[in-house]
Amino acid sequence: MNNNCVIVRGGGDLASGVIHRLHRCGYRVLILECEKPSAIRRKVAFCEAVYDKTAEVEGVLCRQANALEECDKIWQAGEIPLIVDHDGTCIETLNEQGKVAVLIDAILAKKNLGTTKEMAPLTIGLGPGFTAGRDVDFVVETMRGHDLARIITEGCAIPNTGVPGIVGGVSKERVIHSPGTGTIRGIAHIADIVEKGQILAYVGDVPVEASITGVLRGIIKDGYYVPFGMKIADIDPRKEEKKNCFTISDKARCIAGSVVEILLSNGILPK
Repeated sequence: MNNNCVIVRGGGDLASGVIHRLHRCGYRVLILECEKPSAIRRKVAFCEAVYDKTAEVEGVLCRQANALEECDKIWQAGEIPLIVDHDGTCIETLNEQGKVAVLIDAILAKKNLGTTKEMAPLTIGLGPGFTAGRDVDFVVETMRGHDLARIITEGCAIPNTGVPGIVGGVSKERVIHSPGTGTIRGIAHIADIVEKGQILAYVGDVPVEASITGVLRGIIKDGYYVPFGMKIADIDPRKEEKKNCFTISDKARCIAGSVVEILLSNGILPK
């Protein structure tokens, strides 16, 4: 295995924007994911490889590996390996072998799920939940607005407000939360044009209705067990933007640029 590995915890859509950029820049990236990822924008999330063994985002292929020993072969094929390892147990193994250069926590859980500075020579946390200089070396702001992607060397990102960023002039109305508890069964599909009030899915026997008219930008995977109130879908009010369902967002690309800046400014070069 390469001795300059960049480990990314999380493979959701924002994480995937960072991973995609790092891969295109020549870094060898290893994704660590949980057993049941809950991505909404699944068409641009490498974590879908947990379910489908592979996932492609804008021409870059991610492939699930069953063991660390498989990673070299995947990298040599020009692909990105993903290992199901929610707790990051393989990080210690790779550190003992001197093969970790960077650890990026891109889980976006709004809190720190266990990442520490001791896990890698350089550590980066995306979004709230981390304190630069204590939990990680750097924090990258994920809140839309003037400070989006700002590199923080001391302190924290803006706390989670619970209010989604504005897309097409719409904020909280575009995000749909589960009206019940149970297994979701989808009716509509990502990139469908949906009308306000249209049934998109069922959670158990409870219908999930479209909150606004627009493009269904994302919806959680069919068969996922969701609790009441969990974010399960996202609608873009701009009907003409269907292509956005299949491309990395401006927000993810902006954050990715800051991550690359951190690596380069700290002398961590691609392979």
